[in-house]
Amino acid sequence: MKQYTGFDGQSVLIWGYGREGRSMERFLATYCHPREVAVFEGKREDIDESKYDVILKSPGIVMDEDHPKYSSMTDVFMEEFRDQVIGVTGTKGKSTTSAMLAHVLGECLPQKVILLGNIGLPCLDYYGEIDPDTVIVFELSCHQLAHLRTSPHVAVFLNLYEEHLDYYRTLDRYFAAKRHITEYQSENDRFFVGTQVPPIETKAATTAIDFATAPDYHLQVLGEHNNYNAEFVYRIATEVYGAEPERVREALRTFTGLPHRLQRIGEKDGVTYYDDSISTIPNATIEALLAIPNAYSVIIGGMDRGINYDALIEFIRRNPQYRYILAYETGRRIYEQVNDCDSCVYVEDLAAAVETARAITPAGRACVLSPAAASYGYFKNFEERGEKFKELVGV
Repeated sequence: MKQYTGFDGQSVLIWGYGREGRSMERFLATYCHPREVAVFEGKREDIDESKYDVILKSPGIVMDEDHPKYSSMTDVFMEEFRDQVIGVTGTKGKSTTSAMLAHVLGECLPQKVILLGNIGLPCLDYYGEIDPDTVIVFELSCHQLAHLRTSPHVAVFLNLYEEHLDYYRTLDRYFAAKRHITEYQSENDRFFVGTQVPPIETKAATTAIDFATAPDYHLQVLGEHNNYNAEFVYRIATEVYGAEPERVREALRTFTGLPHRLQRIGEKDGVTYYDDSISTIPNATIEALLAIPNAYSVIIGGMDRGINYDALIEFIRRNPQYRYILAYETGRRIYEQVNDCDSCVYVEDLAAAVETARAITPAGRACVLSPAAASYGYFKNFEERGEKFKELVGV
């Protein structure tokens, strides 16, 4: 069994004991020979840094500055395997693009392809499965990138919108975390970036991709934005890995998408219901409504993280053909700006929103859950929110 020598003889602290912390503990016990391992879940000021050679921080913990003693699971993995990694980030679409890319490469390449990171299991859970020629598709969140000191061989930056401002406070700080995906690349690396992303200095060979010029790949998944995601996949598969273009197109057509992302969950009393619980920003909700041809009602609202809703408010005013069912903190905030619109109604929670949708949505039309807000405070995560929606709809 291969071993990781980076922690040999060292005193290691795991800071945070969620999913990533437990994975790090398993990795240290299985593949490493540290002198000692401790676990801590409190505040940074309560850590005696002098006692440890390295402190492995879980990605959700806020830490403003970089510090040489602090590292992370992502950093450890990237230092070991970065030449085999395609890293994918962006405010929206990174899960779908990562899954689509792994599906296409798995269909078109002879070697093993692994999908991991913010999607699937924690990265170090796959340590023992990775061969020298394994292709690794790594979905990277802003939290995983924030203190990264090694960039992947192939980096993808899809887009940038206001998000996670409760954590980063400003868009500039959020962008600073995201741009680490290419910041440490060399001239031998590749960077694929959407034209909407602000300029980033990088040594990598750069390919810019424009949403407006993405071709129609005849996908099973809904939305023009998925043709844009597919263009990244097509360019990486053909240009970096030499896959045959028509085979890539065929593989793209067989990709069926991920749960809670414009997912058709069924029909009840003639109304079709779609679960787009992954939607946590205004732009995603607008795209969802435009992607579903027979959309009529949309359920919006969740935790308020202080992001700007002007674009969605303007869309609501310009598109009275939809019915907007607003709930929770952000729903109330939006409703205060549009309560003069006959197309809008405010309700307290998801259960009331589904009842309202059932009452107002005509047969032959569709209702979509696309909250434009985080689920926290009301649900454990967006997955639980989507499952609750499905349960309430009864399909």
